[in-house]
Amino acid sequence: MSADVFLDTNILIYAYDSQAGSKHLVARDILRSCWHHQGAVISTQVLQEFYVNITRKIPQPLSLPTARRLVEQYRVWPVITNTVHDIIRASEIQERYRLSFWDSLVVCAAVKGDANTILTEDLSHDQHIEGVRIQNPFLA
Repeated sequence: MSADVFLDTNILIYAYDSQAGSKHLVARDILRSCWHHQGAVISTQVLQEFYVNITRKIPQPLSLPTARRLVEQYRVWPVITNTVHDIIRASEIQERYRLSFWDSLVVCAAVKGDANTILTEDLSHDQHIEGVRIQNPFLA
């Protein structure tokens, strides 16, 4: 993995959710690879979703201080901050590709971060959106 890969929220969540079975193992390996190489691109949206979900919605939620420390670690990676322009662009992507707005905002952040691949389970595997390839790492 390298900084030309954008990680969606579900990759981060599964990496820390030991109850997620094989998805946990795959996501953990992805993160290890990213940390050992050049990191990955993420966005403030991904970090916000990660924080909320890892402290509330997994079977064994992390403590708030632990979750804050994890979010803080990711500041060394390229973190894309969404602007008003990005929100407008995401709404255009949403309309063009018939995606959810939130998925469109992920695509917009990946493009802005010069990623050529998005790792996610939320979009169609092997689809290309705005020049970015979608890959679902959890497919067998």
